[in-house]
Amino acid sequence: MTFERKFTMQNLDPKTTALVLIDLQKGVIGRTLAPHSGADVVKIASELADRFRAAEVLVVLVNVAFAPDFKDALRQPADQPFMPPAGGFPADFSELADRLKGAGDIYITKRQWGAFYGTELDLQLRRRGIQTIVLAGVATNIGVESTARQAWEHGYSLVFAEDATSSLSAEMHAFSMNNILPRLGKISKAAEIDFKTQASL
Repeated sequence: MTFERKFTMQNLDPKTTALVLIDLQKGVIGRTLAPHSGADVVKIASELADRFRAAEVLVVLVNVAFAPDFKDALRQPADQPFMPPAGGFPADFSELADRLKGAGDIYITKRQWGAFYGTELDLQLRRRGIQTIVLAGVATNIGVESTARQAWEHGYSLVFAEDATSSLSAEMHAFSMNNILPRLGKISKAAEIDFKTQASL
């Protein structure tokens, strides 16, 4: 399966928009990803974040982390339950990728796929008047899609930066981008996400 959806230019209101980047951390981006490598995703996401900061638009960096004993993780019965690797996660598992952080960013730590449940994300966005979320990160069909579903249910408008998003396989990425995310928001290339000028607001 290939990603087939057309991209659309997005001109967003900088006063009501935020960029939310999901799980761009060393323990995630170091895995084999497709169709975009971890290095490419971090590069494009970092450039996108820099453009948002230059326009004084909020950037939110989300990571996933667990207690050393893993007791804060979900453990429902499942055919493929989420379990830590033998010996636990590496010490730098939850550290954000180099180059990603910037002054004024908000940091959110989650303990499940989606970034809204059990975190301050909705509170921090609403108190800043955010109505639109530009969403990207890893993995397309897991953390990104789960956060997108929750954001949609909370009433946020969504834009997805396709080339700053990737998954564990090209097929997983394509299925989400072709079938799920277009029902929740609009899909764009990172370079085609821009802001309305003051005159047009």
